[in-house]
Amino acid sequence: MKREFVLLPVMLCASAVLLAEGPAVYAIHDARVIRVSGPPLEHASVVVRNGLIEAVGENITPPADAWIIEGRGLTVYPGLIDALSTIGIPGAAAPPTAATPGRTGGPRPVAAAPLPTPIVPPASPAAGPEDRPSNTSFLRAADQIVAADHSVELARDGGFTTAVTFPINNIFAGQGVVFDLSGTRTGEMVIDPSAGQYITLRSNGFTSFPGSLMGVIAYIRQIYLDSDHYKVAKAIYDKHPNGLERPAYDRTLEGVIQSPRVLLPAHRAVEVDRMLQFARELKSKPVLYGGEEAWRVVDSIKKSGAPVLVTLKWPEKAKDLDPAINEPLRVLEIRDKAPSTPGVLAKNGILFAFYTDGIATPKEILKAAQKAIDAGLAPSDAIRAFTLNAAEIYGLADRLGSIDKGKIANLVVTDGDLFADKTQIKYVFVDGNKFEPAPESPDAKPDAKKDMEKTQ
Repeated sequence: MKREFVLLPVMLCASAVLLAEGPAVYAIHDARVIRVSGPPLEHASVVVRNGLIEAVGENITPPADAWIIEGRGLTVYPGLIDALSTIGIPGAAAPPTAATPGRTGGPRPVAAAPLPTPIVPPASPAAGPEDRPSNTSFLRAADQIVAADHSVELARDGGFTTAVTFPINNIFAGQGVVFDLSGTRTGEMVIDPSAGQYITLRSNGFTSFPGSLMGVIAYIRQIYLDSDHYKVAKAIYDKHPNGLERPAYDRTLEGVIQSPRVLLPAHRAVEVDRMLQFARELKSKPVLYGGEEAWRVVDSIKKSGAPVLVTLKWPEKAKDLDPAINEPLRVLEIRDKAPSTPGVLAKNGILFAFYTDGIATPKEILKAAQKAIDAGLAPSDAIRAFTLNAAEIYGLADRLGSIDKGKIANLVVTDGDLFADKTQIKYVFVDGNKFEPAPESPDAKPDAKKDMEKTQ
């Protein structure tokens, strides 16, 4: 057996060879293992081979060819999943969406960065849905992620091993991808190239169609009606092409019908009810994102069975707000109760996952999660929201989200409880490849923090 603390120079020399021939074999020995799929194991080993978890449990003898990590005093978690992001897509600040009461500065981005591909506006204002305005449903984030983008490393250093990344511009923004945060070629990083279709309610203003919220909803409805007709027309032609005029190819409708689920914005209570009803009309599998006011309408969500992606960017008081201004009671209530949403969802058996919403540093992400724990969320449910719940929402629980034999070897190894202030991430395993993040400085300079936010 190879002991990591004894053979570190040898490991450094051999790492290039190991990575060239395939992932190395590791055994994290005598650690506390948070499986998520079962009760914690207090003195257990996790064996990683060829990018997969080969074994996990107590009384396991590490393989003779394994590099041993002495796990006494360490805790092993499944790799964290950012359930809605733009990680891996280079770009500047995201465009604003409709304001959520109580948020700093009013309108805000829903994710870290925008779609880098420029969208050329039509030569003339759209006159109706047949012009397909603000519709890039055919764009695939799997074709746009960049393995070397700095956001990948930043997220991985914070314990994130998997990201669900979407384009976020336009009403129909495009199709998301689930990918692991390790690799030099993006094709090797992709787990699922079709995570779903990302929809916003962003209008173009009254200069062209659709020019209002009502118009946007009507437009989305029309696209789904057109998609249904398109599928029927294609099926009839494929079965009896002789004597029939072939249907015209429509890439925007192709993008809609190829998506296994649709992500709908639902930050406020009224939006939750509206989107749940809308999803029934669309006859599509919905995933709600936002959720700051979901605690008001938990019964409706539970009845619908729709999962929720909850933002960790809790509403805050604007720093430049005049202290003499009396804020509305509803704004104060949302700001106070938004962090209680995850706890309410968990107690009602509603499937939910967290997304980081462009929060800049790992410390701030875990601090935001701790705020939800302080508001009533059980720590075990918080871990699950970062791991297995996210995998279940995207239909990938058979390969991600827990520490079980045969699953992808995505692990986070810490020197304490994940949400504790002084806990450090010692190792991150992605597809069986080991990384050692640099410790996050507690006294990060404001300028450095701004640089990190720009990459988001």
